[in-house]
Amino acid sequence: MSKFTDWSRRLLSRRMAILPPFIWMGLFLLVPFLLVLKISFADLRFGIPPYTSFAQIQDQAITLSLHLNTYALLFTDNLYIATYLNSIKVAAITTLWCAIIGYPMAYYIARSQPALRSLLLVLVILPFWTSLLLRVYAWVGILRNDGLLNNFLIWLGVISEPLEIYRTDLAVYIGLVYAYLPFFILPLYANLVKLDVRLLEAAYDLGAKPWKAFLSVTLPLSLPGVIAGGMLVFIPTVGEYVIPELLGGADTLMMGRVMWTEFFNNTDWPMAAAVTVVMVAILLIPLVIFQKNQMSQMNGGERK
Repeated sequence: MSKFTDWSRRLLSRRMAILPPFIWMGLFLLVPFLLVLKISFADLRFGIPPYTSFAQIQDQAITLSLHLNTYALLFTDNLYIATYLNSIKVAAITTLWCAIIGYPMAYYIARSQPALRSLLLVLVILPFWTSLLLRVYAWVGILRNDGLLNNFLIWLGVISEPLEIYRTDLAVYIGLVYAYLPFFILPLYANLVKLDVRLLEAAYDLGAKPWKAFLSVTLPLSLPGVIAGGMLVFIPTVGEYVIPELLGGADTLMMGRVMWTEFFNNTDWPMAAAVTVVMVAILLIPLVIFQKNQMSQMNGGERK
C-alpha cells in the first residue's frame, strides 16, 4: 500500500510540474489560435469589429453562422496560392543554405578546444544581443545601391556600376540566412559535441578515408541535430514579415506580408485569419514529421 502511495505521489508531482507550461501554452497559444479560427469563419462587414458574429441569439434560439467564402477565395485565387508556394520555397531555400553554411561551422566549433569553443559559441549567440530590426536595417545600409558593399566593390575595381541587390529576392535570402543561421548551428552543435570520437577512430582503423568516415558515422549520427535546426529555421521563415518587408521588393510574396496587408490595409480580418489558419496547418506537416522522427529514435534507443 505504501509503495502504491509513493508511486501516486510521484505521478502527481510530475503532473504538477508540467502543469504550468501547459497552462501557459493554453492561454497564449491555443486560446488566441481558437479566436483566429473563429474569425476565419466570419464574414467581412463594416463596423467594430469588422466581421460578423459567430453565434446569434434570436427568439430563444442560438444560430451559428459559418462562412466559407474566405477559404474558397483562398484556394481559388492565384495570388494567395502563389504566396503560399513562394513562402514555402523561400523557407526551403533558406533552410538549405543554413545547412550548407551552418554544418561546417557547427562541426568546427564542436571539434575545437574548450576555450576556443566557448569564444566561438559567444560569437554565434552575439547577434541575439541586438534587436533584429536594427540588424536588418544594417543590411539595408550594406546592400542598397549606394551602400557599403557596392562602394567597396567599386573601390576595389571589381565592378564599375552598383549591383542591384537591395529590394530583390537575393537580399531577402541574405537577410533570412543571416538572421536564422544561429538557430541551425546551436542544436546541431549540441548534437555534434556529444558524438563519440572513438567511432571515428574505429572507422579510420578499419581503413575508411575521412570523407567515408564522415558519411558513414558523423552525418547519420548528426541527423537529429540537422532536423531540429532545419525545423527551427523553416517554421519561422515561412511566416516571416520584417525581413521581406525591409529587404524585399513589391513583388516579394510572403505570407507574413499578406497577413499584414489584410489585417491593417484592407481591414479584412476574416481573410487574414484564414491565411493564418492555413499557414499553421501547413506548418503542422513538418512538425508531425519531426515528432515521428524523435519518437522513432527514442523507441530505438529504448530497445537497444
